[in-house]
Amino acid sequence: MKLYATLSFIFISLFFNEVYANNFDLAACNKALEKGDTASALSQANKILIANNNDKDALICQGRALIANKDFNGALASFKLAELQTKQAFDKTIVSLLIGHTYQSLKQSELSIASYQNTILNAQLAENKAFERIAYNAIGDVYFNDKQLTQALDAYQQGRQLAANDNERGESCEKVALTYHHLQQDDLALEFQIKAYLLHDTAGTLDQYAHSSIELGRYYAIVKNYANAERTLNKIIKFAKEQGGAYYEAQASYVLAKIKVATGDIAAAKQLLENAKSIAKANNDKALDEEITQETQGLF
Repeated sequence: MKLYATLSFIFISLFFNEVYANNFDLAACNKALEKGDTASALSQANKILIANNNDKDALICQGRALIANKDFNGALASFKLAELQTKQAFDKTIVSLLIGHTYQSLKQSELSIASYQNTILNAQLAENKAFERIAYNAIGDVYFNDKQLTQALDAYQQGRQLAANDNERGESCEKVALTYHHLQQDDLALEFQIKAYLLHDTAGTLDQYAHSSIELGRYYAIVKNYANAERTLNKIIKFAKEQGGAYYEAQASYVLAKIKVATGDIAAAKQLLENAKSIAKANNDKALDEEITQETQGLF
């Protein structure tokens, strides 16, 4: 299983789009970042910083561009300079969150968590529960990646309490479910994955619904509830075919193949696995192909 990407960077991008709307140079920097044109983004940021080397928004844009270029130390320097120029609680929230992300990229977990804790304090002062929740989830991600699962679970549960809508609640429930799975508490993992599935069924994107369905199928299989596992996975395979979601069709197919082996239907398992591999190759998706190979190694 794999964690899906955090939504915090998307949330931050939406924030910057609004803030920079009336500032042409900063808006141009942000738009360049969205297009993946880091050279242009750095050029726009540098243009502003030549006129005012203490412009916090330009420093933030510069830092974000450097992160995109994987120059994490350079990004950290830009964000820390921006932090010195930041006065308002909400602005401090943004900067400390970005610093936390940068420390996380540098694999400096303790400093990353400390920055996220500052984000929580700043978000509370700014009365912004959305970024408070993002910071708790980010702390959970650091702990999860470091295999400190009890601490990760606590952070995710605190983030879940701050969810503002069913989409966010669904995201939090999936994080909790995955953590319980790694804690080998699969009954609780299944319980929270069912919650995530139901929430994404009503409020999630098509991707979230498909992902939550496949994970639900996995958890049903882990607790040996093969009938519900097959029902869930067959449903998402049909849905993926109708919606043109070949990636999810392939994922659900190889998971279902493993269940077919467990229930003794080897012929069906081979057919499902062959279908999954053919989809990966047809779409030239090397990552998916490697995932299928790894997850089904020694299956027969």
